[in-house]
Amino acid sequence: MNELIQMALRLAREGDLPDEQLARLIAERDAETAKCLAKEAREVQNRFYGKKIFVRGLIELSSYCKNDCYYCGIRRSNRLAERYRLDEETILACCKAGYELGFRTFVLQGGEDGWYTDDKICHIVASIRNRYPDCAITLSIGEKSRESYRRYREAGADRYLLRHETATDAHYRMLHPKELSFANRMRCLQDLKELGYQTGCGFMVGAPGQTVEHLVRDLRFLKEFNPQMVGIGPFIPHKETPFAGEKAGSVELTVYLLSIIRLMLPQVLLPATTALGSICRDGREQGILAGANVIMPNLSPEDVRGKYLLYNNKLHTGSDAAENKRLLEKQMLAIGYEVVTARGDYPVRES
Repeated sequence: MNELIQMALRLAREGDLPDEQLARLIAERDAETAKCLAKEAREVQNRFYGKKIFVRGLIELSSYCKNDCYYCGIRRSNRLAERYRLDEETILACCKAGYELGFRTFVLQGGEDGWYTDDKICHIVASIRNRYPDCAITLSIGEKSRESYRRYREAGADRYLLRHETATDAHYRMLHPKELSFANRMRCLQDLKELGYQTGCGFMVGAPGQTVEHLVRDLRFLKEFNPQMVGIGPFIPHKETPFAGEKAGSVELTVYLLSIIRLMLPQVLLPATTALGSICRDGREQGILAGANVIMPNLSPEDVRGKYLLYNNKLHTGSDAAENKRLLEKQMLAIGYEVVTARGDYPVRES
């Protein structure tokens, strides 16, 4: 048995490795080690969740954003971006359609758009909560004050997704303009957890300037922060950003890291992201077979799905469209998994 396989099995058994061994596991990876990690990750996933894949109904609220992140297609400097925002009536109509399809989690995601004041967000969340009390409500609308997060929580939000993007301050500054800070992103994540949200974070794989050392820091941060959800996906360039000419991230490495994350955080809710499916035809299936257990089909109105373009060639049709849930169910069944539309909450931790 080679040394990398031994490390992989130790990770599966103990749930962690020293940083130096994690770096080697990434830098020296091979097909045999990837296969071993995926097998162990599937076994861990099955222990907590069985063969269930949870689906969340994604509603993309707005393509307006005050920020100018260097990698993002809806950055404020992109004058060619098609801008839109959904009003409350439209959002509730999306929820109604999703509920009738069987969805019991709604994910409200958008750029940091000041049109959505705290009062508006709270009213939207409360309206969804009142109409669909059996559903989970997830927000993913960026950096806010602790008081804003508190108000959303009291209005009825259960979960919050805020990718940390990178756990290295210097690398964070390479990816973001100076008005955004790594320290504030960390503050937001800590506030969310303290306020009782099921909290999600995550990072891009293959982001410009990323090194193996950065990835190890990301994994270490995940282990220490212990989020309920982790979303990772390959970096995909957008033609109207400063990173337009950069190379896309690797599907192979993303899938490999999904297995590592499943083994380090056994109970985590782990999506096979849209980016993974956008860059590779069977990317989502690869993600599920590597330990992922969440997929987020799109519930947004059809006329705006092509406008929320964070990167080039973003998937928003076919099995990524919520109304094609049967196609998604067929795809998952083909690899031995069952799509379920339950809330899919984070389980109680092992004692």
